Amino acid sequence: MFNDLKLDAHRPAYLQIRDYLKELIFSGVLQSGVRLPATRELAAILNVSRNTVTQAYQYLEDDGFVQIIQGQGAFVTMQTPQSPQSEKTGVLYDWEAMMTDYARTAVDLDIEKKELKWEKGYLSFKSIAPDPQLFEMDDVKRSFLNRVAVEGEKLLNYGYAQGYRYLLDYLKQYMKAKGVSPDGKDILVTNGFTEGFNLVLSALTRPGDRIICENPTHNTALKIMRLAGLEIIGIPLQDDGMDVEELRRVLAAQRVKLGYLIPSYHNPTGIVMSPEKRKAVLEQFQEYRVPVVEDGFNEELRYSGAHVAPMMALADNANGMIYLGSFSKILFPGLRVGWIMADARLISYLESIKRSLNIHTSFLDQAILYEYLHTGQFEKYLKKARKVYRERHQRAVELARQLIPCRKVWGEGGLHIFIELEPSLDARQVLAEAYRNQVLFMPGDIFFVNPSDGKHTFRLGISRVTPDIMEKGFAVIGEAVRRIQSG
Repeated sequence: MFNDLKLDAHRPAYLQIRDYLKELIFSGVLQSGVRLPATRELAAILNVSRNTVTQAYQYLEDDGFVQIIQGQGAFVTMQTPQSPQSEKTGVLYDWEAMMTDYARTAVDLDIEKKELKWEKGYLSFKSIAPDPQLFEMDDVKRSFLNRVAVEGEKLLNYGYAQGYRYLLDYLKQYMKAKGVSPDGKDILVTNGFTEGFNLVLSALTRPGDRIICENPTHNTALKIMRLAGLEIIGIPLQDDGMDVEELRRVLAAQRVKLGYLIPSYHNPTGIVMSPEKRKAVLEQFQEYRVPVVEDGFNEELRYSGAHVAPMMALADNANGMIYLGSFSKILFPGLRVGWIMADARLISYLESIKRSLNIHTSFLDQAILYEYLHTGQFEKYLKKARKVYRERHQRAVELARQLIPCRKVWGEGGLHIFIELEPSLDARQVLAEAYRNQVLFMPGDIFFVNPSDGKHTFRLGISRVTPDIMEKGFAVIGEAVRRIQSG
């Protein structure tokens, strides 16, 4: 009976034997009261040490599956689960029919389920995640070991909802170095941008409230706003940022609850809002007393030109700016560490909401990130990453203009470029044609408040692809455009 167990050399043998015997008990092969083979006998069958089998039996006893009687052996004690004997106990629930409108909307907005999938051998320009090849793993390991050596088991226990104290202090100084005064403000650590934006909307908006954003904008933000039941008003973008005149018109005509902006390396266009426009946009929101959520996104990936301070730095003593920061698009997205900086009274409310949802963000993750940041490893990494991404971005723009017939290539930096085709063309038709030739990208309509406004656009993520792959993939896309144009 036991000869069919094939042991994996990469996992402790006693755990594999334990799990194998559990399966036999669950399946009914080993019934309650059955005596298991003697440890010496099973060890010989499986070609392992007797001590290995003894450990497996002890774990089974700890879990309540067997009883070990001194001098007699190990006996199965767990009753085999019986299948339902009647229709009444064997009810099958119709989960589809039980779903709420919120759940159905979440599925409808889930681009991972709706968009074309990557297949092995395909060239993908969907991702804007950082290139893992740039991560210095020795520095990460050192950060982990150093922090564990300092605080040990504390990092594995419950933490504080607001965040890891050392990381909070670091982030305050980090924001101060960007030109943001910490006076009257506080910080809350979050599980990345997504949780941060959800917390803000849950505290400040109700279904039916109006929110202003750039059009197009971050698809995940659009999804969160739609799930919150908000009425989204998109303001068109110009080369240097949001159309101020259209913003003024909307604010004067409608009651708006909140604004959401990505002023630096905007997703998906890559635009950096000019200092003059930042000031003008902020003045409009302040005039109509509308708070603004500023998404820091790829703010650190400045490739050229002078430093552009966050909009929050321009707000002076006003307290209507809410800054959402994250390192996820440039550094270790797997850690899921972001932050909210806002008026201290608002942070206090957000902290309580967060505590009710998930208690706190992983303190181990926060501690590792803090150690990496404060020892100067981040600056070293960022210098290298900027150089690599700058070169990739410049090459992507050159290749797109050379190989893809288009009306405009958007983007001043970041991890992507945005392509605008002639309005008569449908980017999803281009995608379908390119996909047949094993090339994949992100259609632009998912970034627009009204998807039809962006049907002739698409985004090309370039963070994880080499110039050679770009040239090959962009050529396929360009040829697809030409075939559709020629009819």
